[in-house]
Amino acid sequence: MATGILLNSDEVTLAINRISRQVLEKNHRPDNLAIVGIHTCGVFLAERIRTYIKCQTSQLVPYGSLDINLYRDDWSLMSQNPVVKTTDISFKVEDMDIILVDDVLFTGRTIRAALEALMDHGRPRSVQLAILIDRGGRELPIQADYVGLSTTVRTHERIQVMFEENGGQDEVLLLGHKGDGKK
Repeated sequence: MATGILLNSDEVTLAINRISRQVLEKNHRPDNLAIVGIHTCGVFLAERIRTYIKCQTSQLVPYGSLDINLYRDDWSLMSQNPVVKTTDISFKVEDMDIILVDDVLFTGRTIRAALEALMDHGRPRSVQLAILIDRGGRELPIQADYVGLSTTVRTHERIQVMFEENGGQDEVLLLGHKGDGKK
């Protein structure tokens, strides 16, 4: 059951644009920059950041997608048969400044798994983390470099990020019951 809208469509767009501007401010030369989205909603967010950077710089930075299911330390608790998606990193990771992108940062376990999966592709010069929603509740010492919205969410509440790309409309919902959300 949705208990509220944390970000509407216009606010999602503003947050993505703000994150993208901050990425450009910190990375003056996008020629060593690459963007990697974590499946599923992190992929949509990463594509939008990449599009914004191209509009601002006329440079199309390398882009990839990362499936972290087999790197998770809790996958056996989630499902006996995890759904494995495609990892597609077709550029050289070595010495690149990687912007790792996901929709929601909670415990930090997804990001830990993503870092491990990314390192299997090479050793980047740096990894910066871009997150649409930081909901707090960290179990690991991981923090985002770029955040669209920081909020405090109770343990029984969930956040659901919807993008047009996955059949919804752009919005971030706060869900009240444990079974309603994905993160």
